[in-house]
Amino acid sequence: MINVWQPIFVTVDQAFPLGSAIVGRIDASNRRASSPAPIAVIVMSYLAAVGLLLTTATQFRLGGLPIGPGEICLVIWLGLSFLDQTYRRGSLVTPGFSCMLTFWAVFAIAESLGALTGYVIRYPRDIGLFLHDVMAYPLMAAFGCLSVAGNEAEVRLHRMAWTFAGAGAAFLLLQLAAAWGLTDLPFLSPWFGDRFRGWSNNPNQLGFLCALLVLVTLHLADRASGRSEWLTALGYSIPPICIGRLTKSDAFTVAVLAAGLVFPVVKLRIWLISARLGHTLRPRIAVIAMIGVPLMMVTLSPFLLSIDPQALSMSMMKDGGKEAKQESKLRFELWGEAMDRGFESYMLGLGPGPHLPIPSSIIGARNLEPGLDTGDHPQVNGTPNFEAHNTFLDLLTQGGLLAVLSFVWLVISALANSYRARQAGLIALLIGLVLFALTGLVVREPIFWFGIALCLAAGSLTWRARASISPIEGRKRAAQDLLSYTGRLDRTRH
Repeated sequence: MINVWQPIFVTVDQAFPLGSAIVGRIDASNRRASSPAPIAVIVMSYLAAVGLLLTTATQFRLGGLPIGPGEICLVIWLGLSFLDQTYRRGSLVTPGFSCMLTFWAVFAIAESLGALTGYVIRYPRDIGLFLHDVMAYPLMAAFGCLSVAGNEAEVRLHRMAWTFAGAGAAFLLLQLAAAWGLTDLPFLSPWFGDRFRGWSNNPNQLGFLCALLVLVTLHLADRASGRSEWLTALGYSIPPICIGRLTKSDAFTVAVLAAGLVFPVVKLRIWLISARLGHTLRPRIAVIAMIGVPLMMVTLSPFLLSIDPQALSMSMMKDGGKEAKQESKLRFELWGEAMDRGFESYMLGLGPGPHLPIPSSIIGARNLEPGLDTGDHPQVNGTPNFEAHNTFLDLLTQGGLLAVLSFVWLVISALANSYRARQAGLIALLIGLVLFALTGLVVREPIFWFGIALCLAAGSLTWRARASISPIEGRKRAAQDLLSYTGRLDRTRH
């Protein structure tokens, strides 16, 4: 298969020299005897990255179909990845794979119980949106499980992250060029009022992509092995930061700011508890920061107290926070409806698909201003087909309490694994994902599962090294730092 596609692989390698150079450098430092040819690895990384990026380009979907070029790329990647894992004949089971598979197994049971409950109580549903979720969830499950499968999952995902960040920066710049009229694609509308949406139907969808790109580049900069990689990651973060602000997505602003605040705190914590770095400068810097920052805050307290926090927060929201009160009222109304649906279904849920009625305020606004409809909103057809715009509450309406608890367990597992691997960038990334989960249903978004996969695969090489030692040697080393091998493996990889 590699020989047949060799000309195409060489063409892609020449078309993207910067990304290929970075990915090639990472591959050279992480290569194993069982790894496929470098060109094939690079193409697989680009295929996954382009697929993830194009899943947000919903304006490319023709005829309102739920499948576009992004989903097609991901299906091809899934097929090739499955063949690759089968050819290697290695173990698919890693801690991350077990965690991901367990979640999707429990999630499938919860959704099935919810669908059965909805059928028993004869709750009306939108069949089209029901089938949309039924098709989307298996695709997300396959992508999530294959992303963290195999012993090379951490290396593979790190390579994919570099490709995703680089291709994402180019992807966003192309959308900005279309908005400025530098490219003419008549079937695309890059603006939704005064909000930039690029190739997406919804500005918030593009804002989610921008936030993930910013947080992935933060993780890459944190794990950079040299100044060139650090500067490259920093350069990749500029387009998503700028374009994310153009979307005027409040969730983007909150997620990036919160992650930016969490990252230095976690990083300082890691430096302080790191026994391996005990004789280096980093723990001393951490101690100085822990003492100096409170003193600086006390010094600046008169200035900080003079700032109106409400005015500051409103200035960071879209349109200066003019519609914040109305949007908050609408969200609380939807969240209350979602809780009612949960109780009505005896906390078992009602199955895949949305289960809330469209609020009358939204129907009225659409009738007065048809341009407010982004094209991907459900239509009024007599069935409850609106979402709560909160992942936890939407899962409550679909799979009941079991689906919510399984999702919470997955997030906690990803957070714990990232902390054990001492990767502050991934913890910040996960915080950003959770904040976005409070504003919409993210479990249908492939880019969300890419972020979760990065967190679950972190430290998998450390797990392999620890599993390969004898029980007696393991007990001897257990008295030392739990992750003392992480730094040694990092130096080997870099």
